[in-house]
Amino acid sequence: MTKSLLRVVVLASGFGSNLQVIINHAKEGKLSAEVVAVVSDKKQSFALERARKENIKAVFVNPRKFADREKFDAALRQEIDSLNPNLIVLAGYMRILTAAFVDHFKNRIMNIHPSLLPKYKGTNTHERVLLHGDGVHGATVHFVTAELDAGPIIIQKSFKVCSTDTAADLEERVHQCEYEIYPRAIKWFADGEIRVENGKVLRTDSN
Repeated sequence: MTKSLLRVVVLASGFGSNLQVIINHAKEGKLSAEVVAVVSDKKQSFALERARKENIKAVFVNPRKFADREKFDAALRQEIDSLNPNLIVLAGYMRILTAAFVDHFKNRIMNIHPSLLPKYKGTNTHERVLLHGDGVHGATVHFVTAELDAGPIIIQKSFKVCSTDTAADLEERVHQCEYEIYPRAIKWFADGEIRVENGKVLRTDSN
């Protein structure tokens, strides 16, 4: 019997480079998954254009139509529920999700963050690494919880920071880390290799 593909919905606000990597991996058969829709809070998001070019459903949910975050996230949740996803992937999604939204999709929302969490939650991570003179930097894939950038860590990748590195240099190198570990985390999820227990991610296969 052929294994059914994991249904993935991607939330994105911007350029969508991580989205494209995920789409490519799925098309090439490297993931037992398919991106069934891309949803954005920005009408002009290039991530939506990427979806259209790949014949993937592109959905714009306008936050200006809603009085507050709770109402917007309720509409977003309804839209996503209609797509029947197994996993929600945040790829440069710039809105903080409400606790009600996160709880509804508990342990089914992944995010990529440009630091080695728990260090440097939030924004401007590259500048903060340089400011503190850190010797290493990298990226983290984690499950999303109501607390910002504090969910169970799935995988990280690091590199050494050079004395000549600028924030732009670090950003580019972090992107390369992201392109490697995000598809890997999704693959583990699709293959049933990871689970969350007591707030930590456990793998059933250490290969």
